[in-house]
Amino acid sequence: MKNSQLYKGSLNTIIMKLLEENGKMYGYEITQKVKAITLGELNITEGALYPALHKLEAEGLLDVEIEKVDNRLRKYYKLTETGTKETVNRLSELEDFIRNMQSLVNPKLEF
Repeated sequence: MKNSQLYKGSLNTIIMKLLEENGKMYGYEITQKVKAITLGELNITEGALYPALHKLEAEGLLDVEIEKVDNRLRKYYKLTETGTKETVNRLSELEDFIRNMQSLVNPKLEF
């Protein structure tokens, strides 16, 4: 499941959840955190990550801070107040989706 289509629809929610838990993060840090949490099962490419970050920023859900680190400028992303509220909504929707998928894939038979 290295680059499964299944998680791509949830990428924004994954990003928002990580930012909710970690405060601010930079792009590479987000990719590495997902890789670590999933023990290498999910790999977010830069080609998927940065368009998602830019979309969330355009929607007013993320703020960007630029800091100088080791003589380089680094962009940190963090949730806005609206983004924090929207994270709760999106996580709830994702949990409902997962629950419904589990019911379809592994239905419990009742007699």
